Parts: sequence; structure tokens; C-alpha cells
Amino acid sequence: MAMSLPHQIGAISGSPLAADAGGVSGEAPSSATVSAVWRNPAGTNLRVSVQKTGMEMDRVSPSPPLSPVRGGLRPDLSVAAQALMSAPFTTEDVQDREYVAGGVSHKENKKGVPVYVMMPLDSVTWNHTVNRKKAMNASLQALKSAGVEGIMMDVWWGLVEGEKPGEYNWGGYSELLEMAKKHGLKVQAVMSFHQCGGNVGDSCTIPLPKWVVEEIDNDPDLAYTDQWGRRNYEYLSLGCDTLPALKGRTPVQCYSDFMRAFRDTFDHLLGDTIVEIQVGMGPAGELRYPSYPEQDGTWRFPGIGAFQCYDKYMISSLKAAAEAIGKPEWGSTGPTDAGQYNNWPEDTNFFRKEGGGWNTPYGEFFLSWYSQMLLDHGERILQSAKTVFENKGVKISVKVAGIHWHYGTRSHAPELTAGYYNTRFRDGYLPIAQMLARHGAVFNFTCIEMRDHEQPQDALCAPEKLVRQVALATQEAQVPLAGENALPRYDDCAHEQILQASALDIDGNSADREMCAFTYLRMNPDLFQPDNWRRFVAFVKKMKEGKDAHKCWEQVEREAEHFVHVTQPLVQEAAVALMH
Repeated sequence: MAMSLPHQIGAISGSPLAADAGGVSGEAPSSATVSAVWRNPAGTNLRVSVQKTGMEMDRVSPSPPLSPVRGGLRPDLSVAAQALMSAPFTTEDVQDREYVAGGVSHKENKKGVPVYVMMPLDSVTWNHTVNRKKAMNASLQALKSAGVEGIMMDVWWGLVEGEKPGEYNWGGYSELLEMAKKHGLKVQAVMSFHQCGGNVGDSCTIPLPKWVVEEIDNDPDLAYTDQWGRRNYEYLSLGCDTLPALKGRTPVQCYSDFMRAFRDTFDHLLGDTIVEIQVGMGPAGELRYPSYPEQDGTWRFPGIGAFQCYDKYMISSLKAAAEAIGKPEWGSTGPTDAGQYNNWPEDTNFFRKEGGGWNTPYGEFFLSWYSQMLLDHGERILQSAKTVFENKGVKISVKVAGIHWHYGTRSHAPELTAGYYNTRFRDGYLPIAQMLARHGAVFNFTCIEMRDHEQPQDALCAPEKLVRQVALATQEAQVPLAGENALPRYDDCAHEQILQASALDIDGNSADREMCAFTYLRMNPDLFQPDNWRRFVAFVKKMKEGKDAHKCWEQVEREAEHFVHVTQPLVQEAAVALMH
């Protein structure tokens, strides 16, 4: 008798899946589950042995895959999902995977780096329902069958509290979280206090809550402002964090109330299904200033961006800081010679390498103030999040942008305008890591998939060097590091780069350290295209193996090939449904 699709997937993944209702006579009813039936024959060794050479792997040109050395593997098990997909974590496994200083503890049954997948930005509609529900269900089932640990979803402030302050509509999110639970997927929930629309990859528009936008219209200085008076509505200016400017509440109080309402509504899922809360702290959910806005063509890669400190609240703080050090003349404005959004460093007096203002006493004062304001903003919100979710079994994380262009210059201009005081002579990521460490938060970093040589070298892009710097900073601060890819990638080169970066082999003392998680951008129809899906399945398996596993990637890829063939109907359903 042919196995139904859920039976096939259950057998391959080692995951119990609900049997189809109305199945063949004699099959289990719909309420039953189907478990994997593959068993390891006595004496069979499925481990792959690899001789260690002690030679350091070339990060740019990795060694070719090694052939397996196997013993007693039955031919009929070459299709077995047992070797391809390990069973999902039990409760004990989840408890044994823990965040510790500098990474994830290596307990005996700890395996590699768990992979999460970002959901579409518009997963919940304006009508507070799950968007493309059939597609979502098929997609989640496919992800689970591939061994994915869980999903990341944006919980939009503008959707949930969009109409009136203090009135929260969690419709759509309740359903989506229950779907994730049903499929056995963990959830990273992003408290998205920013606007969707206007940044790389934004496929829809979700503004800030209507009543917040009204307040900004009444007082435009609540918005980040550049030196030309351009207002940015992506995220409220951190200059007004503690001012009761939103119907009697401060922005930080609004964020705190939102998180508390989320906690109270989904308390039954916290620590079990919902395992992480990523707290949005700026545009695109990242701890940064909106220094490179793409909306309306304001900024184009690889421009240096512009400082965002010209609303009256930020200028007031700058003035006070300048007066405090006896330099009141430094407090009336930000740098006036820092160029425009699409300049390069050498086009400007402030950022140029020789005699640039960034490397003067004034530059050091301004950049210290500007970056410290961002750190203080992060500290305020983290303290609030920590209080709200204390003893709820969830991790708190913060995303930091991977600004890799002009990294090879002395001034690192794009990082400076974004609020990261990182130059050739100063580490701007260690203070961020130390701030996160004080609150036990996870440092989430982007651009993990990028290689230096793939980027424009005339702009001195260096994503690999940047990732290494961040890894060293998190190691010194003893804070867990997680990763994301900045742009959608489906090729083996990107996957290999992620594997290498997530291993955190940055020096000779990294043997007990890996990234604590990796989140893959993003679930869409392209991911489920046959070649992309085959590569993704193999990638997830490799990530779960961990850097200390006996790796045989050719074997993994052969198994992935078979897995993709067996699950093709389900994956095809997901791809087609997502396109409609």
C-alpha cells in the first residue's frame, strides 16, 4: 500500500505528523499520528568518519567535500530520512540547549546551530487574519519536515495597536502562533515598533499606529530629522523616549505596555512555542538611526548616509552635553561638513582619511554623544523587556545592522551615521555587546552570508571582516551571537559562508563556541523551487550537525536529493499557494 504524504514525511523526518482524514480503510483516524518507522539495524554504524588534518580551512575557498567512510549501511536505507533528518527536539533536548556566556553550551546532546525561517512581512492582514492561510499551513509543514527549528514573525505595532492607544487586536497572530505550535515549530517573535516599507526587501507597507502618526503630524520633532529638515516616519526619534508625547505616555511606556499585553495574551505559549522575543529598537527593527533611508530614492548603496540628530529633542540633548564639557559652541548643530546621503567618505571634510573632522576633539565629542544616545535608548527598552518577560522562559534579543560598505576606510562613515562609533582606531561593537550582556540579551547580527570579494571593492566593502569583528566583540563581552542573512540567497556559496561564519572559528580558542541560532531570510515561493529547496534542506542538515560533527557533505546532499523527491507534492503545494 502506498504511503500517504504525511506518512512519507513522517517516516523521512522522524517527526510524527497528523494522518490524513478519510484515508484508506484500515488506516489510523485523523486524530492519530504517524511516527517514523526507520530503525538502525543492530551493529550498523551510520557515522561518517573523517580524518582531521589540523589544517585551517580556507574561508574563501573551502576544501572539497570528503567522501564517507561507512560500515554496514543497508542499501535500502540510503533513502532513509533517519540520516537526513533527526527527530525534532524533545522537551529535554530544548532544556539542554541553553545560552551561556559567549555562545551555546556544549552539552552531550547539543547539536549544531538551529535554523529559523523568517515569515513573510504580511503574514497577518489588515483584517487581523492569517494571510494566504492554506499556503502558510503547507509552508510550515514543509519547513518542519526539513528539520527547521522554528520561524521568526514580525508582530507589527501598527497592526495590533493601530486604531486606538491601549487597544490591542491580536487576531491573526493568535492563529499563526497556534499553527506554529501544531507543526511543532518554535517562534522568535519580533516586537516590530517600526514602519514596514521603505527599506531593502520591504514588500508591503505597514505604518506606525494611526494615533502615533497623528502625534508626529502635530509635533514633527517626534520624528528623526536630518540637517535638511527631512522627517523620517519609520521609527520615533529616541530623543523623545522619556517624554509623555503619545497621549500622555512616553514611547518607552508604549513599547512596554505593548510587550506586556503580548505576554499576557500568549502566556500559555511562552517558553514552549515562543522561545525568543526580539525587541525592535529602530528602523527595520535594528538598533540604529535611520541614516540610509531608501524611500523616495533618498539613499542609494553605497552612500555614507546622514546623521539623524536634528529634531529639537536631540539638539537639546546635544546642547546640554556640549555645555557640560565647557564647549557650548559644539551644541548648536551636528557636523555641517559631513556631506550628503550618497557621498563617499573622501567627498567630505568630516569623513576623509587625512585631517577628517571625525578624528578631531570635536568629532570625538559628537560621535561619542551620538553613539551613547543610541546605547542609552537600547538600555531603556531592554530593561523594560527584561522586566516584562522575566521568568517566562524566553530569550531577549536585539538586532544590529551589518553595515559593511566603506568598512575598509579609516572613518567607517556609514557606520558612524548609523550610530556605531566604529573606526580604524575604535571598536564600536564592543560597547553594544557589553550593553546586551548586562541584560542577558542575544546579539543578533546580519550580513552573515556575504563574502568580501562578492561586494564592490571600490567601496571597500568587507562583510567577512565585519562579522569577525562582531564575533570577537561578543566573545569578549561574553554574550551569545546569532545571525541572519541580509539579502535572500539560495546558492551553495552563501550557504557555505553561513556555515563557516556560524562556527565562530575566529581564533584558536573558539572550539566550544558556535552561533546560538541562525534565522534565514525569508519564506517565499523562491525558497520552495526544487533546486533552491534541495540546497536549503541540505543546508539545514549541515547547520544542525555542528562544526564538531563528522561531516560528509556529499552524503548529506544525496539524502537531501531523495528527501526533496519524496516531499515534492507538499513543497509544490506551498510554492503554488504562496504565489496566489
